Amino acid sequence: MKKFITTTLIGVCFTNQLIFSANAKNHRKYNVIVIYADDLGYGDVSCYGSKAIKTPNIDCLAETGVKFTDAHSSAATCTPSRVALLTGQYAFRTKAHILTGDAKLVIDPNTETVADVFKSANYNTAVIGKWHLGLGRGKKKINWNKEISYGPRELGFDYSFLVPATGDRVPCVYLENQKVINLDPNDPIEVNYKKKIGSEPTFRENPNSKVKQKPSDTYHDKTIVNGVSRIGYMSGGKSALWKDEDMADTLTRVAKEYINKNQKQPFFLYFSLHDPHVPRMPHPRFVGKTKLGPRGDAIVQADWCVGEIINELEKLNLREKTLIIFSSDNGPVLDNGYEDQSLELNNNHKIAGGFSGRKSSNLEGGTRVPFIVSLPTVTKKSESNALVSQVDFIASMANFLRIKLNDESALDSMNQISTWLGQEHKGRKFLITEARDLSLRDGSWKYISYKKNSYPKLIDGYRLGTLNTAQLYNLTTDMKETNNLAATLPQKITQMKAMLKLIKQKPNAQKVIYQNH
Repeated sequence: MKKFITTTLIGVCFTNQLIFSANAKNHRKYNVIVIYADDLGYGDVSCYGSKAIKTPNIDCLAETGVKFTDAHSSAATCTPSRVALLTGQYAFRTKAHILTGDAKLVIDPNTETVADVFKSANYNTAVIGKWHLGLGRGKKKINWNKEISYGPRELGFDYSFLVPATGDRVPCVYLENQKVINLDPNDPIEVNYKKKIGSEPTFRENPNSKVKQKPSDTYHDKTIVNGVSRIGYMSGGKSALWKDEDMADTLTRVAKEYINKNQKQPFFLYFSLHDPHVPRMPHPRFVGKTKLGPRGDAIVQADWCVGEIINELEKLNLREKTLIIFSSDNGPVLDNGYEDQSLELNNNHKIAGGFSGRKSSNLEGGTRVPFIVSLPTVTKKSESNALVSQVDFIASMANFLRIKLNDESALDSMNQISTWLGQEHKGRKFLITEARDLSLRDGSWKYISYKKNSYPKLIDGYRLGTLNTAQLYNLTTDMKETNNLAATLPQKITQMKAMLKLIKQKPNAQKVIYQNH
């Protein structure tokens, strides 16, 4: 059973009286919106240096906020990053990994989440968009034809409107409050990830099928929905199927409706975009907005979503009362299952900025992502090179709200609210990121662990950072991580390896290390 304690935090110096008044019960409450892009790279945003893609609305957040240049998702893939964001615990502790569309809820309902924290401060809470954290208990196969127990509601969200997994995975339907919308009971949904079901065509069996984008691997060649072959098999639910080209419009409309409905009370909205994840199917009005093909156009569409949220807040006179955090769940990727010309049309666009690696990579490009914090009455336009991790979201928000977390909760999360709001620039001393292996950043030093049978690998010309030996880089002089210093600095390797092992085995150890570091 979850237990929460609302309290005035003692022994902490708050420097901004607009946020923290002397009276905890009467302190001003700001709305909080996290806008979480999917597979958006450090180099994909114009305020981070992109020339090929213009993102004026994301840039607008940076004009009134703090833009971080050394911020990281907790993992180089989506499900683990989302687990860490919501729980304040690194995903490797629960062995969370990328889920199928019919997987069980990967977060234990007894775990205190950031939504729980907001609810304990009397906020209304919502998640709108991509979920990909599983549903149900896993004891029985998910019945998509009735309300599903164990999902966002059990994790503290009052309202949910979900893409249950990802756009390239079945089932291709929306769930509102854990129930498929627009479902005809006479056409029940069935989903299977192990064997074909129903009579719907699959690309695997019909490779000459006319599809909007051909699969580029053997994972995305199953049931064809809306002219796109997916991962997994699905039958039924025709009246409930989404149209990929309308997804951004649908999710943004629902988010705006939620903001309108809750404008007179404080709310927390986790707005989880699908763009630019595959299949990249932007609405026709965005097609051709860049020269990079569907991927570039999908990023422009994501920027439009951000602008719609900002405009809605301004229309309701809520912008100055709303903290917006914009980021991405992991680094970028080009070819990720469909032939959408992302490779051919990318030209010289640096999806990860000047960093090596990409989604799924141990290198900086796998987890170094755009991260902007904007609260116009508090933050000022600035750029910070502080080391930042998304795993700190829950502890920072608890401090922001003056909520005391359970002693067993959010063990990897640290309060960084002063840094996030630009009141100081210390940031973290160290952090862990997760890809195929675990990496430890300690200031400018980076250690990448390894497993047996690891080997160098390139995908789309991008290094994954996998070797059959330890790696050590000094990012101050080698931000592309090309000069492995492990052989020449064995003492540093030993030190960082021991530090990573201790944090991995004992979550509480990192706070002791932090104090003495």
